[in-house]
Amino acid sequence: MISPDYCRTMARYNAWQNRSFYREAGRLDEAQRREDRGLFFRSVHATLGHILWGDTMWMSRFQPGWDIPSVGPADGEAWMGWDELVEARQIADARIGDWAAGLTPHDLEGELEWYSGVARRRMARPKWVLVAHFFNHQTHHRGQVHAALTGFGLRPDATDLGFMDEAQAPAT
Repeated sequence: MISPDYCRTMARYNAWQNRSFYREAGRLDEAQRREDRGLFFRSVHATLGHILWGDTMWMSRFQPGWDIPSVGPADGEAWMGWDELVEARQIADARIGDWAAGLTPHDLEGELEWYSGVARRRMARPKWVLVAHFFNHQTHHRGQVHAALTGFGLRPDATDLGFMDEAQAPAT
């Protein structure tokens, strides 16, 4: 089972990586961000939109007050423009951090039931497994975006979890 400390670490990692990836993707022009680069969701923009979609969908199940996305999982490119996506990502990362900061071991116990639009049925799984999946999903798709960004000659920050604290330390 995962712990609240794991969730807090992964929320920090998620926000750190998103700042890096959005910084680098912001150096691309609109056509480059929307260019089909062979990613599962085609473009950098669509894949970043899908990650935000997934984060929003899962958080709507984990914590009251999150709106369910108005589009499907493959509509990340049409969901919002770049500036709106950047702002929504920053807000989501802050909210995920706040959620993780307040977690207790009890919050990760038991099962979560939800309706899966992908599977088209009600499902139930242990909460801790779904929270672990939530963080794994982000990392999985960011790996695809990393490949696209490096293909454009851009260099996001290191993605190794072990470098997170070092990367976030203030310059001396």
